[in-house]
Amino acid sequence: MSDENTAWKVFRHWPIERLEDNLWRVQGTLPGIPLYRVMTVIKRADGTLVIHGGIALEEDAMKEIEAWGTPAVLVVPNQAHRLDAARFKARYPNLRVYCPRPAKKKVEEIVPVDATYESFPNGDDLRVEPLDGLKGAEGVFVVQSGARTSLIFNDAVFNMAHRKGLPGFIFKYLTQSSGGPRVSRLVKLFFVKQKGAFRAHLERLSELPNLVRVIVAHHETITENPSAALKTAASTL
Repeated sequence: MSDENTAWKVFRHWPIERLEDNLWRVQGTLPGIPLYRVMTVIKRADGTLVIHGGIALEEDAMKEIEAWGTPAVLVVPNQAHRLDAARFKARYPNLRVYCPRPAKKKVEEIVPVDATYESFPNGDDLRVEPLDGLKGAEGVFVVQSGARTSLIFNDAVFNMAHRKGLPGFIFKYLTQSSGGPRVSRLVKLFFVKQKGAFRAHLERLSELPNLVRVIVAHHETITENPSAALKTAASTL
């Protein structure tokens, strides 16, 4: 890991959102790209933390996370979401790094990978399901907060409002990633291998009991009727 990859470099981000007793979220910016990115942190029953899509935060925010629990697992949810992975590994040398199996080679260009999703330590509080129809390229993390269920997606589902200017044109017409819950054109082109299988998996997830939110890797969390939103996303395939 080079010094450039491991030096703690912070880009603008918002305050930590405490969604549940065991689930926090942070939204941040990407350098040179008009796209927001999202990190989620899940606290497991043993007090350890699973960091999904790690974002290097200001020191006060990192100290707050460390006071909450012990960072133990870093999830790099695909090869395009590895920007701060080496920084987290350098800060927390004992972190175990997980990623989807097809992304392992590219992720390991930045940070050593301990295991893929097939070996993730699933439990009643948290589990990962590789998404059907994507040949293992991405998964969805299912978080239980008592009876309440939250889903954490990466790029497989987008929820971004239309934007203005050239970026808005690109997101709306070229990548087709804006305009509410949907599967973007880029995901369809590069990740989706079996549309029917992926659609069916999204529809099954929409039926999970007490589903209260769907967290996505870019922009807004879905909290208003998340079951219907997943069905809407499935219909864009």
